Order: sequence, then C-alpha cells, then structure tokens
Amino acid sequence: MEKMFLTGDDDPVDIRKDNIFKAVFTKDTPESTGALSRLVSALIGRDVTIVSILANEPPIENLSDRQIRFDINCKANNGELIDVEMCLNPDAFEPIRLEFYTAKLFGGQDIRGGDSSYKDLKHTYQIAILANKMFFADNEYYHSFLYYDPIRRISFDGRTQIITLELSKLIDIVEKPIDEMTVSERWAVFFEYLTVKEKRDKINSILEQEEGIAMAGHVLMSVSKDENERARLLSEYKYQMDMQSKLVTAKREGKEEIARNALAKGYPIETIHDITGLDIESIKALL
Repeated sequence: MEKMFLTGDDDPVDIRKDNIFKAVFTKDTPESTGALSRLVSALIGRDVTIVSILANEPPIENLSDRQIRFDINCKANNGELIDVEMCLNPDAFEPIRLEFYTAKLFGGQDIRGGDSSYKDLKHTYQIAILANKMFFADNEYYHSFLYYDPIRRISFDGRTQIITLELSKLIDIVEKPIDEMTVSERWAVFFEYLTVKEKRDKINSILEQEEGIAMAGHVLMSVSKDENERARLLSEYKYQMDMQSKLVTAKREGKEEIARNALAKGYPIETIHDITGLDIESIKALL
C-alpha cells in the first residue's frame, strides 16, 4: 500500500460526521474492509477479520429514506456480530439506546434449528465513538461495559459487550509520543484531530506507524478529493442537521407556548423554569 501522508494543502472531510464515517468503512474495497477490521480489533482487544457488512440498507447513496441510521452492522470471520457507529452529538439517552440495540443484535440470532442451542449464540459487540462533548463523568476516554454483580464483583460471563470511545477526553493523550500510545488511542486521536492542521505532524506520524489507520486515511482522502462524492456526503449531512434543527426548534416553541400560558395564569417565573427547562431570561422575554 502506498504511504499515506497529509500535506498542509489537504482538506479531508470530517470523519466524525456519521455518514462520512460509514462511507469510509463500508466501501467494497480491501482498504475499507481492512481498516474496519483493524479498528474493531483495536477496540475489542483481539484480532478479528470483518467478512461481511449486514443490514446496510438503505445504501449510503440513497437520500430518499430519511430514517437511515449510519451504524455499521458487520460480522467477523468467527461469526461474532459487531455494530459500530460514530455519534457526533450523543444524546443524554445514549446508554439506554446502546443497551437496546445491543440486546436486539444479540437476540436477533437464529438458533431455532434442531442442532442448535444457546451455546451457539455468538459474542456481540456494540461500539460507539462519541464526539463533541464529555459523556461519562470520569476522565477515561475508553469504557467497556459487561454484565457483572457490582456488589460481589462477579462476572456474569455473558456474550454481549458495549464499548465507548469519548473523543473529548484526548487532551493529554494527543500530547503523548506516538510510540507510547495504544492502538485504540491512535485511532481516537486520528478521528478527533484529523482536520486540525496544528496536529498534522502528529496525524502523519500515526498514519506512518499504523497500517489500519493509513487504510482509513486513503479511503477518506479518495472521498475528500472526489467532488461529487464529497458534495453528496455533505448534502446528506446538511439534511441531517436541518431535520435536527427543525425538531429542536419545534420543542423550544412548544416549551415557549407552555411558558406563555403559565405566565398568563400567573405562575411564578421560577416555577415555569422548573417545568419547561427554559432559562429565566428567556421566560422574562415572553412577558
């Protein structure tokens, strides 16, 4: 594979945008599949090879289905099931959402054949890369969640696992020498700082030393330099943000209507604040 190197003039699209993340890791090319295999291996802590992408419909080219989820549902060579997704703006309900989809992925396996039993169920991994804001209260960027007894510290030895990477917790990690970073740290730094020109030397060092990340970089730059592909993905992202903005605006307007009605009935501003979550100044502006 040709060496990957970013110059000061290169302008890669932001891989933290979930549709671009999916485009990079689901292309039908050895580089894309190889990069996905290396990423999953780094995050679950052992080598696996991704052999197929499952439930990848509607295709990433299709903008007509506005409910498309940009997760990557895939299967490893040993039959294990993995779902990987980038969450640019994770919601407060993210943990329960991840638990829900992990359960669906695990429970969706078919063991109804006469020669099958529960022991034939494959390990299932839900991987979420969380960007833009700190999610869990500690300073650790990597978390791995398993069933266990929290009082007696006994593992349930189950076959489901939820893994999260928080890209907002890399301030100290990005300053480490490349040789002192773990592979998962290198992936996290690549995702978070790829478009930051001040960190270009650090990213290039990672690309030079980590073949899987270099594979992802090659695919990303092919997307970035293809004007049609870049325009399509950015249009797709724009639609996502437009829909999100409309939903947020509708919620805010609904809260403001509640606040107006409450003000008309003489409710104290502090009470309205508690009910609606609107800040005090916003409520006063409705008077």
